[in-house]
Amino acid sequence: MVLRGDHSSWDPPAAGTSLTIGVYDGVHLGHAHVIGRAVDVAGDLVPAVLTFDRHPLASSAPDHAPRLLTRLDQKLEQLEALHVGVVGLLSFDDELRHLSAERFVTDIIVTALGAKRITVGRDFRFGYERAGDVDLLIRMGPDHGFIVEALDLVGEGAPFASTVVRKMLEAGDVAEAARMLGRPFELRGTVVHGDSRGRTIGIPTANLEVAREYAVPRRGVYVAEVTVAGDVHHAVVNVGVRPTFGGGREVIEVHLLDFDADLYGDEIAVRFLSHVRDERRFDGVDELVTQIHLDIERAHGYFQGS
Repeated sequence: MVLRGDHSSWDPPAAGTSLTIGVYDGVHLGHAHVIGRAVDVAGDLVPAVLTFDRHPLASSAPDHAPRLLTRLDQKLEQLEALHVGVVGLLSFDDELRHLSAERFVTDIIVTALGAKRITVGRDFRFGYERAGDVDLLIRMGPDHGFIVEALDLVGEGAPFASTVVRKMLEAGDVAEAARMLGRPFELRGTVVHGDSRGRTIGIPTANLEVAREYAVPRRGVYVAEVTVAGDVHHAVVNVGVRPTFGGGREVIEVHLLDFDADLYGDEIAVRFLSHVRDERRFDGVDELVTQIHLDIERAHGYFQGS
């Protein structure tokens, strides 16, 4: 169950909730550790997550907002996979931004979501000017009927953070990003019309449109899996500005191996598996085509396990 809109209208589960709170962008293994704990200790309570429909900084300080690792639909899918029963989605508007930490507890955590147990990361902060912390939750717990557990964001024994995952993507290290996420990094978007240059050189591509608010791996060529209408295909993906053709805006070009169809208007999901090479400028189209065929051979080798 997903609760949206004005939190004062939310109807919490009668049994109460085992609640965890956070932005949870990417839902990486560190997040999964905290969320999993809230689920494991729920008992008769309903496991719940309180999160945001977009990153809070996108409203309060747009110039400093990080690029997101997951769309909202992806985040909700990951939370469902972790057996979360209720998700409360807050919009970080001016009213919420100016809500005191104490009112955040009484109005949202207690009244809107019926929390009886709260599990959060040890560095969790909340409320106006981030004045609330774990110590405040612990102090308010007895008067409001909840207990608190604070955990480190760890996965496989190491501390994880969404900022580190973003840095891995910026470095083109999609394999390390996948290790921290617990799954390959995935971009979803709609296939849009390009300049059809790939088809003219015998290597048709689908151009993926992704909103600028989302993180994209470093410019280069990658091995990927692509889901189209529920079917999974192997692919080579180029992220870049196509310097051989004079450059321009950044594009994401997807070449499906052994599959050719008109995908314009379709939504596809691209999961980045391995970095092949960085983007570079070639002396001519023939040299570029030769290199692309080598990239495709490497992709076939990847999927064949060589």
